[in-house]
Amino acid sequence: MKALKYILSIVIAIVVIWSCSDIEDNFDFVSSAKAPEKVTALYHITQDNTGLVTMTPNSEGASFYEIYFGDGTVNPVKVNQGESVQHVYKEGNYKVKIVGTGVTGLKTEVTQDLVVSFIAPRNLVVVIENDLAVSKKVNVTANAEFATFFEVFFGEAGNTTPVSANIGGTASYVYKEAGKYTIRVVAKGGAIQTTTFTKEFDVTAILQPIASAATPPSRLPSDVISIYGGKYTNVAGTNYNPDWGQSGQGSSYAEFDLSGDKMLQYIKLSYQGIQFGSTVDASSMEYLHIDVWTADVTSIEIYPISIASGEKKVTKTLVKDQWNSFDIPLSDFTSQGLSMADLHQFKFVGAPWAGGTVFIDNLYFYKAPSPTAMIPTSSIASFENFKEISSFDGGDMTVVANPSKTGNSSDFVGKLVKGSGQVWAGSKITFNDALTFTSETTVKVKVWSPRV
Repeated sequence: MKALKYILSIVIAIVVIWSCSDIEDNFDFVSSAKAPEKVTALYHITQDNTGLVTMTPNSEGASFYEIYFGDGTVNPVKVNQGESVQHVYKEGNYKVKIVGTGVTGLKTEVTQDLVVSFIAPRNLVVVIENDLAVSKKVNVTANAEFATFFEVFFGEAGNTTPVSANIGGTASYVYKEAGKYTIRVVAKGGAIQTTTFTKEFDVTAILQPIASAATPPSRLPSDVISIYGGKYTNVAGTNYNPDWGQSGQGSSYAEFDLSGDKMLQYIKLSYQGIQFGSTVDASSMEYLHIDVWTADVTSIEIYPISIASGEKKVTKTLVKDQWNSFDIPLSDFTSQGLSMADLHQFKFVGAPWAGGTVFIDNLYFYKAPSPTAMIPTSSIASFENFKEISSFDGGDMTVVANPSKTGNSSDFVGKLVKGSGQVWAGSKITFNDALTFTSETTVKVKVWSPRV
C-alpha cells in the first residue's frame, strides 16, 4: 500500500510538470498578436437636410469600436463589429475618431474626415402683391423645397431689417410712401447656402374706399333731413359743387360710384361748399351725421351755414384708409350762436390745405324717435310710429308710403328687401319695453308684395 502511494505521487508530479510545459509553449501567440488593421468607417448621409449620419465601422481584427463624433459630444459610443450607429450633425466639416479594439485588448486609432452638406433651397416661388385693404401695404408669400423660412428685405431707405415668415406663410410691410422698390427674398433651410429672389415692385396707395360706409338705420321721415346719401330722401335741387372759387386752389369734385353706392368725392380739398336746394329748418333735429373716408387728409372742418347767423365749425380728426363715422350734437354748433332754423349751405375745409382727397356719404340731420311712440296702443308696430329698425344677413328694411291701401289703411309701411344672391335675409324692430303675450297668443302680420 505504501508502494502504491509513492507511485501515484510520481505520476501526479509528471502530469503537473508536463502541463506547465504546455502552457509555457502556448504563450508564444501573445508575442505574435496584432492590433486591428485597416480601421475605417462607412458614412451614409441622408439627403433630406436632417443631418442624420449612419456610421458603420470596419477593420481587420477589431471586435468593437469607440466612435468619437467630433462635434463636441463628450462621450464616445461603443459599436460592435458588424453594427452601426446614427448621429445628427449640423452642416459642416468634422473629424471623427474611430478606436478599434481587438480580442487581445490591442487598439488602433484613426481619424476620418466627415463632410455634412445640406441641399440649398430650390424651386423658390415668390408672390408679391399690394394689399387690397391697407394702403401701401405689401404682402410677400414664398414657397421652396428644402427651406424652412424666408426673409424679406423690402428695400425702403433707412430700414435694413428683414421681415421673416415660415415657408408658405406671408411677410407683410407697410411703406411710408408709394413708389418703386427693390424687394429681396432670401429662402433659408438647413443648408448654409441660401437661395435669393429679387424683384422691382410698384407699391401703390389706396386712394379711394373699397367698401361702403355702414348703412344708416331706418327712420321716420319726420325724424331725418337728408342732404346727401342713398338711404333717405335728400333735399331736392341741392348743388354739391357750387363755384366758390375753390378750383383756383386746384380743388375739384366728382361723384364716386363704388359698385352702385355713390358718394361725394372732393379732390385736393381746400374748401368746398354745398348749396341746399331749399332752406332747411333743422331746429327740431338733435344730431348731424357724416361719414368721411380719406387716404391723406388729417382733419376736416365742418361748417353748417345759416342765413341769419353765418357759419360755425366743428373740427374732426380723420383716421386714414377707413370710414370715419361722426354723430355731432347740434348743440356743438348752437352753443357758438348758430341758428339751425335757416340753414342753406355746408362748407368743408381740409388739412393739409389742398393736400388730399375726401369721400363723403350719409350727410343728414336726425333726431331720436319720440319715447311716446315706441309702443303703439292699437298694435305692436304700425310703422306710423316705432322705435328702431335694423337688418341682418343682406336684408334692408325702410319705412315707405303705403303702395296699396286695399285691406290696410296705414299711411306708412315697412318695406323689406332681400339682397341679390342672399338665400335669406331679415330685419328686426327693437322696442323700449318687453312685449307680453299673457292674454294673447296670436301675432297678426299684413303683407303685400308686387309679385304674385
